[in-house]
Amino acid sequence: MKDSILFYSTNLNAEPVIFSEALLKGLAPDKGLYMPEEIPAFTKEEIKSFSNKEYYEIAFEIGRMFLRGQIADDDLLAIVKDAYNYDVPLENVYDNKYVMRLDQGPTASFKDFAARMMGRLMNYYLNKEGRSITILTATSGDTGSAIANAFYGLDNIKVVVLFPETEVTNRQRKQMTPLGRNIRVIAMKGKFDDCQALVKEAFTDPDLDYLKLSSANSINIGRLVPQIVYYFYSFAKLRSGENNEEVIFSIPSGNFGDMMGGIFAKNMGLPVKKFIIATNQNDEFPKFMDIGKYEKIEPSYNCISSAMNVGHPSNLSRLIALYGGVMDEKGSVSQMPDMEKMRKDIFSISIMDDATQQTIKEAFNKHKLILEPHGAVGWKGLMSYLENNKENADQLCVSLETAHPAKFPEKINELLGLDPDLPDSLKGLDEKEEQFDKLDNDYLEFKAYLKERY
Repeated sequence: MKDSILFYSTNLNAEPVIFSEALLKGLAPDKGLYMPEEIPAFTKEEIKSFSNKEYYEIAFEIGRMFLRGQIADDDLLAIVKDAYNYDVPLENVYDNKYVMRLDQGPTASFKDFAARMMGRLMNYYLNKEGRSITILTATSGDTGSAIANAFYGLDNIKVVVLFPETEVTNRQRKQMTPLGRNIRVIAMKGKFDDCQALVKEAFTDPDLDYLKLSSANSINIGRLVPQIVYYFYSFAKLRSGENNEEVIFSIPSGNFGDMMGGIFAKNMGLPVKKFIIATNQNDEFPKFMDIGKYEKIEPSYNCISSAMNVGHPSNLSRLIALYGGVMDEKGSVSQMPDMEKMRKDIFSISIMDDATQQTIKEAFNKHKLILEPHGAVGWKGLMSYLENNKENADQLCVSLETAHPAKFPEKINELLGLDPDLPDSLKGLDEKEEQFDKLDNDYLEFKAYLKERY
């Protein structure tokens, strides 16, 4: 399919593949992450036309740019229309400052946007080829439930989810553990980075080739393409119509998949003035941006924004590649990226737990805005940037709220003295019976677990 975009490995030691192969493989054979050899771009007029389109229609236009030659338009349109059947509220906080609530999907998390489209695309290609796969995914909170629910009941896909035993909330855990059928859930004695390391090792273990393993983490390029959409959508709906208008996005970041969706959007022509990349105490990226030297945090810090407790973001190698550098899966940089250009596009800041909690209080008291810890990290990052860059005070700004506040009821009640209204997706969880296994942080034990059950 010569018209199809090819995807190369960030480790540069694997053959380029078409989208369907990159999607179903998840990780390249050389342990690198797949990146498009070219990033297709829209014209200014095409981007303007998005203002008159529904969310699923914008998803269709973006999807067909990357999947050209890989799927018929009618099939892709049916997939996105089925995947995106819920609202994407753009909540005005003050002036032209907005919070984009990505918490209205079936598991009340931004991960639904990627998981639902990804699951449907995987199912499409597997049915076409008459085969099955096993998905391994590590989660620091919301990925597991989104993937488990998006893939639940699919006959040709088995799913194994690993999560750090003590670092997800009860509601996050209970969204995935009662499902059963083709979904298995494992509580790992360790950190998210440990879970992710076991998953990556399993991918490259020849003894497990028979499982046809793939990933649904943001290491999979199939996660990132759907996450481009809401950046275009929010700008399309909020732009004033003026020429040369730009937008600032603030993104609470852990494994950096959401960030990469935004960076791809900018490279596709979206007029982004600045990305605010806000982390919690795990500040390896802000330090890298500051001093130009990358050092992982091992073990990662346990913060109240638990889904962002990542000491080495996998997607950082993609960002480095996009700016002309090379980073391997272990975080070793063999070729530095264009740091000057990165700093022009990105401002990164670390937000501690105290500041996160204070932000939740201040946002509510000042604006009646209810944020959970991850969204509060993003909002605080934006407020800090605007405070120190007053020339951008009138700029259109969108901060991402990545999970529903009702997923963190204890913390919200402690800080605000109220219980957030439960979305339908979180109702009745406490009555459901959980089923999950427990393993030590040991690859041989994990490997034996997989071989015994599959």
